[in-house]
Amino acid sequence: MGLEILWLGLLGLLLAGYFVLGGYDYGVQMLHPLLKGGPREREQECNAALDSIAPYFLGNEVWLVAFTGVLFGAFPYLEGSLLSGLYPLIVAILVGLVLGNAAVQLRGRARDARSRRRWDALVVFGGALPALCWGLVLGLLLHGVPRGADGAFHIGVGEVFTPFVLACGATTALLFAGHGAAFVALRSGPELATTARHIGTRLLRATGAAALLPLLLTLFGAGASMTNRGTAAVVAVLFAGALVAAWWSLRHGRHGRAFAATSCASALPVPLVGAGHYPYVLITSAGEGMTIQQAVTDGVTLRILTAFGVVLIPVILAYQVWSWWVFRGRTGRRHPRYF
Repeated sequence: MGLEILWLGLLGLLLAGYFVLGGYDYGVQMLHPLLKGGPREREQECNAALDSIAPYFLGNEVWLVAFTGVLFGAFPYLEGSLLSGLYPLIVAILVGLVLGNAAVQLRGRARDARSRRRWDALVVFGGALPALCWGLVLGLLLHGVPRGADGAFHIGVGEVFTPFVLACGATTALLFAGHGAAFVALRSGPELATTARHIGTRLLRATGAAALLPLLLTLFGAGASMTNRGTAAVVAVLFAGALVAAWWSLRHGRHGRAFAATSCASALPVPLVGAGHYPYVLITSAGEGMTIQQAVTDGVTLRILTAFGVVLIPVILAYQVWSWWVFRGRTGRRHPRYF
């Protein structure tokens, strides 16, 4: 296995990890006005749903930072072609992250109910905007982006506002919301867990219904452009199976299994793009594009990056495992209120 394949796999792993970890952050933010705790929590105007993500909230962003670092360092030509075309969506994601992070932490400082409602609106907006935009990015990558005569990839409004790309955006937003509901059900007390379970099952059904539109459009030739249709079909079946398993588990109160299944469903869009387009990393609607060899940096740089990656990646993984172990258990039992 060449270093370029190793780093491409690492790039996908980091993005998939962020979709799993950042995805439930987005979901909890979107749902938190609907997820109320017990009478004591309602009386104090605190929010047990937000408390469930509090120990991991900013730490999960490390995966996005690491993904960006690998993209810039190991695949500079892909970064130059991709981010320039996706600039408006990337900016929207960053705006949502900044506003959402600030609103979550400042909500508890509100002095009256009216101010708290304003912060609540920003919390929801800060979760919904990145979730939707990540879905639009995935839809664009799956469908293929147009390539100009100069060889550069150009993405305009017309490419974003298509039925396939918009359906991918809606599917991803609903998936992350269901993922967040499963996480709250896993982490919270019985009353809040029951509410999250009922909301989550409805959201997962809606996710499955929304995912049918991109599938139908692809079958009729107006959806995804794949160079490896067999591999893409396998990943799509796994995605459908993960959704069904998550819905069944959540419906029967098996919150751990439900969260594991929504985690798989949140991660699978990344291998769908990567494996479905191999050996391309960026594809056009005509089935051609930028190959791995065209996107990757030189061999000397890859070897230098590998020396750093051998140290840094295990540190990131160890930190994540440690944080989950330290803050294990349900909110309200072992841990105090955070926000």
